[in-house]
Amino acid sequence: MPAPGCTSVVSTSKHWPCLFPQHGPGKKHDRPIVLAPWQREIVDAHPWPFLRGLIHSDGCRIVNWTTRGAKRYEYPRYFFTNKSPDIIALLTTTLDAVGVQWKAAHRSNGTTNISIARRDCVALMDRHIGPKY
Repeated sequence: MPAPGCTSVVSTSKHWPCLFPQHGPGKKHDRPIVLAPWQREIVDAHPWPFLRGLIHSDGCRIVNWTTRGAKRYEYPRYFFTNKSPDIIALLTTTLDAVGVQWKAAHRSNGTTNISIARRDCVALMDRHIGPKY
């Protein structure tokens, strides 16, 4: 059903698994998510679009805050959360490649939360990631 401002795109093909070999039955955190060699070449050549896609799908940019005494401090940071250790590894390996420092927190529900909070790294991410729409 058409909606204002929306475009519906449909594509069917038996060749989708050739383009996205990670696709498969079951939960993605229960099966391997590994880039094919040709995909790895693309990510290595264009890491920022890859990171943008990851952040826009399973991440966010927020303004965090803390207080020291009576003064409130605000600072931006990026978060990425996922249950798949393979997807976390793809993200963190690519962040390392572009020089973005990160910290991981492992949650009791099995997810891993990646935090990017260093001012210079957030600024670098801001230059390349852009707002999430």
